[in-house]
Formats: sequence, structure tokens, C-alpha cells
Amino acid sequence: MRVIFAGTPEFARVALAQLHAAGFEVPLVLSQPDRPAGRGMKLQQSAVKQWAQSHQIAVAQPRSLRLDGKYPDDARQARDAIEAARADVMVVAAYGLILPQWVLDAPRLGCLNIHASLLPRWRGAAPIHRAIEAGDSHTGVTIMQMDAGLDTGGMLLVEPLAIAPLDTTETLHDKLAALGGRLVIEALEMAACGGLVRAPQPAEGVTYAHKIEKQEAVIDWTQPAVLIERRIRAFQPFPVAVSTLGTEPVKFRAAELLATTPPPDAVPGQVLAVSAQGVDICAADGVVRAVALQKAGGKALGVADFLRGFEIRPGMRFDSMAINKGEHPP
Repeated sequence: MRVIFAGTPEFARVALAQLHAAGFEVPLVLSQPDRPAGRGMKLQQSAVKQWAQSHQIAVAQPRSLRLDGKYPDDARQARDAIEAARADVMVVAAYGLILPQWVLDAPRLGCLNIHASLLPRWRGAAPIHRAIEAGDSHTGVTIMQMDAGLDTGGMLLVEPLAIAPLDTTETLHDKLAALGGRLVIEALEMAACGGLVRAPQPAEGVTYAHKIEKQEAVIDWTQPAVLIERRIRAFQPFPVAVSTLGTEPVKFRAAELLATTPPPDAVPGQVLAVSAQGVDICAADGVVRAVALQKAGGKALGVADFLRGFEIRPGMRFDSMAINKGEHPP
């Protein structure tokens, strides 16, 4: 079976590598254009493009696939490449471009999407982050037959995955990426035998995983402690939860929820205790213990090491105001 693959980040690279290892022929890969990143803002190739080129697979990077859009030349070139690939199916994973109808119709088996949630919950751009932030006990992977809607197509294969109490977006991402690669191989093997059955998504339980904005990562200490702890995990490794101490922005890389009640005179953001085990901070209704922190320009460190170069004392107060005013961007 000939498979066109469309994807951009590491999540997609894992699936592409598994497809290749399983013996599927991949004549063409679509990926987002190179973009500036890092401190030097140098052009960076996507994880998918790097892998494809290292395996001598042709790569197309159109800015758009809409023939009547802003970049019609890009779309026409992509159309020519897709037609020349003579693919049976297109597999899509975190590609980042909307597929117009002509693309959905191009392969004889259409386009299959690897989506990192149990649809219809968490349609959209950030399903892993949002599942952790919401406190979901389970997530999973849905292999979906793509249509013109936003993650609305029929479901082909679904497999749940438990979210562990200490899972971050980083750790859950890796589990879901491996699961997605395995499931899409099963789907393609079933499709080759004509055994795939499409089930419509339930009409109830639809939620949307909106794109993560950096400003969301600013910690609001007036919120419940359980929500703050979940957001710290959800925003690791990006955009990383952050608060200010005095005028210094501090990133929260890991934290725990303590089963204690703050003193009645404590205020949100106040440091209650400092030890080698963590920095205990008052939230609206509980206590959050920071166990790994990072200062601007520094490395993420466990609290014991962090405190050797950054003073935190009981009575100090973490605040989000300076960040919210744009004085210290995260």
C-alpha cells in the first residue's frame, strides 16, 4: 500500500517512522514550511521533514493547499506531487494545515487522521494539554476518516489510555504518539482487506481543545490548588507555567498538591515553607508544592539545587501582575 504522510511535529514523526518500519511505501511527505525558532531565530526543519529527508523520501512544504487561496502556486505544486505519488491513502498527524476537499478526495481510500483524544472529546489543536488541564482520568487515540469539518469525521479505531497522576503533556505525548503509530498501522492493514468500518461520532460530549496561548501559563494563585497543579503539568514542556517573585519571573517545571490547608491569614501566592523537598505556596483553597523551578535564562532544577542560586523565604509572595503587564514575559 502506498501512503502519503502529512505531519509536522515529533508526534507525527513517531507515526511516520512506525509506518516505514512496518513496510508501507511512503512516496511523499507533506510538512509545514521551515520556521524560525530558538534564541537565534534560525530556520528550523520540522521533525517530520528531518526524518523523511534522512530516509530519502520526497518532501513538499506548501504554505497552503487551497487552490483559490493566498498561495495558489504552492497548492498547485502540492497537487502535482500528490497526483504523481499515486497513493492509496493519506495519513495525517498534527499536520497544521486545513485539507480542502480535493485533497480529501485524492487518494482512493481518502485521508486517515491520527487524533490524540477520544473523540468527540477534545477536537482541535491541543487535545493532550486540555485533557490534563481538565483533570480527565483517560484519553486515547482515535483513527478517523477525515471530512471537511474540524475533527468531525467517522471513527475507524479507538483505544483509550489512562492518564497517570504525574503525567505531563511531555510524558503523555510520548505514550500517545506510540499508540497512534500502532493504531494507524492496524487501520491500514484492515483497510487493505476491506475490513474497516466507519462509525459516526456521538453527538453528545463534544469539547474543543483550543490552541495553547503563552499567557495561559501565567499562574493565578487565586485559583484552586488542584487546577494550578494540573496546569503546571499540562504546560510542561510548553509554554511552561510561570509566576514572578519580586521582579523575577520563575518557571514552574514540576509541582505537587499537598493535602494541607493554608493558615487562615495566608494570601494566595504566599510562600508558606521552604525546604529541600519543595517550596510550599498558598493557593485559593490549598497548598501547591513546587519541586522543580527555573529562572530566566537558567536550567530547570530540582528545588534543592535551585535554592542555591535563588533566594526564596517564607512570607515572600509569588505574583502574576508583572507578567500580565508585559514587564517580564514568560
